[in-house]
Amino acid sequence: MIELLSITPEIDGWMFILFTVLACFTAAFGVVAGLGGGIVLIGFMAMVFPPVALIPVHGVVQAGSNVTRTIIAHKLVIRSAILPFAIGALIGSAIGGKIVISIPVSLLQAILGVFMLYVCFAPKITAGVPTGRRFFVLGTVGAFISMFIGATGTILAPWVRGVSDDRRVYVATHAAIMVFIHGLKVVVFAFLGFQFFTYLPLMACMVTAGFLGNWIGFKLLNMMKEEVFKRVFQIMLIILSVRLLWAAADGAGYI
Repeated sequence: MIELLSITPEIDGWMFILFTVLACFTAAFGVVAGLGGGIVLIGFMAMVFPPVALIPVHGVVQAGSNVTRTIIAHKLVIRSAILPFAIGALIGSAIGGKIVISIPVSLLQAILGVFMLYVCFAPKITAGVPTGRRFFVLGTVGAFISMFIGATGTILAPWVRGVSDDRRVYVATHAAIMVFIHGLKVVVFAFLGFQFFTYLPLMACMVTAGFLGNWIGFKLLNMMKEEVFKRVFQIMLIILSVRLLWAAADGAGYI
């Protein structure tokens, strides 16, 4: 049975099972913590997958996970945010794709890391009502950044969180808009000729496991107090901001 799972390049049957389980765990973690599930998953995948396959395969898994997360909580999504964000994301991807080689990734990571830490300790910046203009800007900036670094969900999280005091509305809306970010990545890699079919069995299992993880995550989220969620969210934001700064220092040769 295990041998039958060894059909995906780079991994054997046991690794196939491990990544499927990780997809479930990180999806649940992403719902409960409000962010970070995708980064944890790609951290493990990076130990095995070559860069040429890592980003597109992870993109499919995250797109699928966010689709199922949105389906589970579709009644909570701020629907007025979807169209403006999608339009902005298309524009941001187009702009980012044209100048992707002209901005040092380490510089962008450092700026975003510092800015996110500032936002974390100055929550009034994120306050506001859910307007089309806000989500258009978020879509444009988020998709633009996604062409350089993979922490887009983390970067957008505090701004999406600021439009609702309900943790469930935030998680649902954040998932819905991230479908466009990851979906655009998948489309780009498909046009570039990446052979997704080779990884189809693994991606299908990971997306299915992600659905289960999202379901478990929302069950736990419904039992969690709002203050607990806010604290977990802030801690995760700090950790991931520091991670961005570390990556920036490493990329610039300071570490």
